[in-house]
Amino acid sequence: MPHRYFTTEIGSGRAALTGPDAHHLADVMRGRVGDQVILCDANAVEYTGTITSVQPGRVEFSVSEGYPSAAEPSVEITLYAGYPKQGKLEDIIRHSVELGVHRVVPFFSRYCVAAPKKEEAKRERYARIAVEAAKQCGRGILPEVSLPLPDFASVCRELKDYDRAFFFYECGGSPLRTLLKEDKAVRRIALITGSEGGFAPEEADLAAAAGARTVGLGPRILRCETAPLAALAAVMTLTGNLE
Repeated sequence: MPHRYFTTEIGSGRAALTGPDAHHLADVMRGRVGDQVILCDANAVEYTGTITSVQPGRVEFSVSEGYPSAAEPSVEITLYAGYPKQGKLEDIIRHSVELGVHRVVPFFSRYCVAAPKKEEAKRERYARIAVEAAKQCGRGILPEVSLPLPDFASVCRELKDYDRAFFFYECGGSPLRTLLKEDKAVRRIALITGSEGGFAPEEADLAAAAGARTVGLGPRILRCETAPLAALAAVMTLTGNLE
């Protein structure tokens, strides 16, 4: 399978890579004139690029007509994940990108064990993890990792921007399958999962007041790094995006 790269320098039948990606293709992968790669514009459009020039720090291509990325799901999902401890967020980001998430938003809540620390620097690392995962699994966009929200009320204020929000509560709720059958036309979906300590009762009330549907994930209590991936995989399956 041809290697995949993202670039904004694409149009009129031409494209270019610069910086680390150009170095990777030219020096690590030993790309040569005539070799082909997949180029993505980060807007779910892909191109077959044929190398026409290899220069220090720059690789140029002729490109085919663009075509829609087959890897992008029919639903646009934002994952609101309670901030976990001990680096677990890196795995949540990596695997949720593989499953098709559009955006990941960590948040702090009442029972979070982790506390804010050097979040700007962490965000840079999280963004790199998302980019590498997107390349590895053939995505046509670069999913965003946002700075963490300071409290659960901030999460609830954003829910108005979605067609449907699902609040995954350790105390149980409605079956996800039933709710998605009722909402076949939804495109923009928010999924909300908690940290190690779960959610306080008043946070569950806030979610309901903001219009989120309370959902269960079966009779087992899932770890905070398992629940978001289970929720995301379930939504992707029930919307036909894992077929």
